[in-house]
Amino acid sequence: MFGETSAFSGFSVDDLDAARRFYGETLGLKVEEQGDGETRMLFLTLAGGARVLLYPKADHAPASFTVLNFVVDDIDRAVDELTGRGVTLERYPGFEADGKGVVRAGGGPAIAWFKDPAGNVLSVLQDRG
Repeated sequence: MFGETSAFSGFSVDDLDAARRFYGETLGLKVEEQGDGETRMLFLTLAGGARVLLYPKADHAPASFTVLNFVVDDIDRAVDELTGRGVTLERYPGFEADGKGVVRAGGGPAIAWFKDPAGNVLSVLQDRG
């Protein structure tokens, strides 16, 4: 039914201006603002053209799960760039991270988590294939 229908994902933030700076300047994504006043929202454009909606929410609660994953060719380089731009990597109980904050154990991809200014969880990951 929806196989030919375009779609996009979205999540809330508590400060649209901080989100615009973080996603545009820190992460280097294309960020477009739409609307004005209480109807302001942001659209992020990802590689390949996919779009993600960020909308302000007065009673925003950060997502307790990863809302956006960035697949990278070199996780060490990506982590170095993030930390060089002031991003702090998250460490979670049960996931053994190395000195850089990258989880490399198990059969899955190497992954490192970080948060946006609203506390939403994001990741960079490198496929082991």
